[in-house]
Amino acid sequence: MKTYLVGGAVRDKCLNLPVIDKDWVVVGSTPEQMLAKGFVQVGKDFPVFLHPKTKEEYALARQERKAGVGYTGFICDFAPTVTLEEDLLRRDLTINAMAESQDGDMIDPYQGQKDLERKQLRHVSPAFSEDPLRVLRVARFAARFANLGFTVAPETMALMQTMVQSNELKSISAERIWRETEKALTSNTPRVYFEVLRACGALKQLFPEIDALFGIPQTEKWHPEIDTGIHTLMVLDQIAKTSTNTSVRFAALVHDLGKGITPENILPSHRGHEKQGLPLVNRLSERLGVPKDAQQLALLVCEFHLHSHKAFELKPTTVFKLFKSLDVFRKPERLKHFLLVTTADATGRKGFEEAEYPQAAYLQQCFDAIKTITIKDLGDHELKGPAIGEAIDRLKVKKIAEIKKQLAI
Repeated sequence: MKTYLVGGAVRDKCLNLPVIDKDWVVVGSTPEQMLAKGFVQVGKDFPVFLHPKTKEEYALARQERKAGVGYTGFICDFAPTVTLEEDLLRRDLTINAMAESQDGDMIDPYQGQKDLERKQLRHVSPAFSEDPLRVLRVARFAARFANLGFTVAPETMALMQTMVQSNELKSISAERIWRETEKALTSNTPRVYFEVLRACGALKQLFPEIDALFGIPQTEKWHPEIDTGIHTLMVLDQIAKTSTNTSVRFAALVHDLGKGITPENILPSHRGHEKQGLPLVNRLSERLGVPKDAQQLALLVCEFHLHSHKAFELKPTTVFKLFKSLDVFRKPERLKHFLLVTTADATGRKGFEEAEYPQAAYLQQCFDAIKTITIKDLGDHELKGPAIGEAIDRLKVKKIAEIKKQLAI
């Protein structure tokens, strides 16, 4: 029985990155022997065990044989005779198919270290194509390591394109699609995830609402980059600088979905795209099982982002209505998240990347000034019932008007 550190821990160690999770492969053992040593079995499809002290995962070395459709259609062989090299051969990328012995020796039968040096994401073997989920995983790794200069190897991209054409991606569950997408959204360069998916054709299959944005023109005066898809990627770049919150990044991704269905006869104008986008945001969110908090923020950003851009033109009553629509009096953190996305939207344009966005500070100032106004601020009064709330609302609108006047807006 021999134990090896494998996968991401070895890769990240080679890249001098923090090693967060350690996965181990055990060669020459059986489930019965693992249980006898105090390990706790947790794997359902194949034996994975938790170490009795460290709680790290230990998996028996295994081989896989394709026996069905999709990423679950495999038969596993985890006999004690399965070698480490055979186990590593079934992995997705060469940089994830390295192992380290307990003595610190590197086992690298598929040249993962060379691909680390070349900064290439390359599949280990043709068996890569048997698991459609790997298309998403490669795109996610591309997003995670793009800041280090990594790109997808041409032969791997070609294989991914073939996999997409086979339509096996349809077998991936919504839960797994969202899980990979969520990880990609919180990566260093989330835009790369969607670029890679688009390059291999998977974006059109899995995210048709986003794919539809590419090639759709916008008015050059406001969007020098013109293409709506490019703008969306630029917004992702901007939000990645200011927030790691998944809900915020998802809202940035889908804020302009309505532009993908603008009638051709009014292009490059996109009148009403905010409301047109709402059913698309709902459809995408429901299909993928996006968490409700993320879906709700995305819908609000989609519907009201132009209110933020036009903040200085809005009447005090409209600013107050915006706050109520966003429900920020109950959820004050939501205004911050909303403004992070609208700021990214304004700066996610060619030539505007470093531009100021004073609308955000103005709206935040207005909210900070009125969020603590209560019945006590009415002074002596004889109001009752709904009249009290209406009077408080009028006081809040008056305060917004005073701020607007002070700023000479």
